[in-house]
Amino acid sequence: MAAGGYGRYRAVIFAAMFVGYTLYYFNRKTFSFVMPAVMAEVPLGKDDLGLITSSQSAAYAISKFISGVLSDQMSARWLFSSGLLMVGLVNVVFSWSSTVMAFAGLWFLNGLAQGLGWPPCGKILRKWFEPSQFGTWWAILSTSMNLAGGLGPIVAALVSMNYDWRKTLSFSGFTCVVVSFVCLVLVKNEPSDVGLPNIEQGAKKGKKGSSSDNSTLTELLLSPYLWVLSTGYLVVFGVKTCCTDWGQLFLIQERGQSMLVGSSYMSALEIGGLVGSIAAGYLSDRAVAKVGLSSYGNPRHALLLSMMAGMCVSMFLFRVTVTGDSPKLWILTLGAVFGFSSYGPIALFGVIANESAPANLCGTSHAIVALMANVGGFLAGLPFSTIAKHYSWATAFWVAEVTCIAGTVAFFFLRNIRTKMGRISRKAD
Repeated sequence: MAAGGYGRYRAVIFAAMFVGYTLYYFNRKTFSFVMPAVMAEVPLGKDDLGLITSSQSAAYAISKFISGVLSDQMSARWLFSSGLLMVGLVNVVFSWSSTVMAFAGLWFLNGLAQGLGWPPCGKILRKWFEPSQFGTWWAILSTSMNLAGGLGPIVAALVSMNYDWRKTLSFSGFTCVVVSFVCLVLVKNEPSDVGLPNIEQGAKKGKKGSSSDNSTLTELLLSPYLWVLSTGYLVVFGVKTCCTDWGQLFLIQERGQSMLVGSSYMSALEIGGLVGSIAAGYLSDRAVAKVGLSSYGNPRHALLLSMMAGMCVSMFLFRVTVTGDSPKLWILTLGAVFGFSSYGPIALFGVIANESAPANLCGTSHAIVALMANVGGFLAGLPFSTIAKHYSWATAFWVAEVTCIAGTVAFFFLRNIRTKMGRISRKAD
């Protein structure tokens, strides 16, 4: 009966978060979806477009970090629902606006609201799912972004055929507002909120101590593994961003490929990434189910390292073997393999940062490593393009490749350090 109760609540809560986060991501990109229609009505230059999109990106990075910390201090369902409500309201008000400064200011607010979405999801997933299920459901939930990113432009185009961009944004905003109240009702923070026993994390088979002890922020920050994860995530996310942002230009400008091949490469990379995320979660969960979680090492490390090695190999082949005469199938295969190998670790770093932290600080732990990933994303922008400007795209990708190899080797040697972050009993240590 209890198992049935868990299953029913898990299904409802997960479905609500999946729909909610799909709307989060769709409304993060609505301006991009309707940009041509907006530019036809409101004079916007390239600098104006950059100001609007950059304002959102900066606000999102800040807000996601703050939200991770807040998810440990307040109700995760309220945080998730409130953010979705704010996203919807901002989109509605945006549809009433017509000036660059109004657009930039409102899209900054959109970025702040967007940051409230993912950290509460991670908190709720950890509370409702066993450690041997956590990675799979985390990965599946993350595919809501692929769904919104893939179908979003099509939905926006279909709606805009019958309505203008203002009504399109208003409709998507009102949908967010309605769903935010549905999520508030359906999502529950933890099993005890509905009379079920809470799930003990990391205590399977009596493994090396219990995780019930709360830790302080200082104890979390002094955990070396937190910074090992953060550095690894910075490297992986930065290298992934290099390929997603600049791989198309490399193919077109230096390898003489067509724009069609360049865009097809990007599509193959995203499809591979979708499969890689789910595979990483499912396969690493099977490893956790076999041996459980302990204070030293992590069963997910073997898969994580294998995928990071796959990133290095696929990048090397992409840089060295692709020419103007390369078969399209080979280029698409390399894109799919790189997507599979890079999105898998991105999912795993988030899962490991969450499950290795004390229960009272798992949101903060994820916020810190995610902030470092954003630093990696920044380094993949102007610094990376500067190397390409002064040397070549091939040289820039060689730098990314060497960085990825160094990060993989370093993580390999540090894979068996103490992975339980925060306070640990003397007996368990």
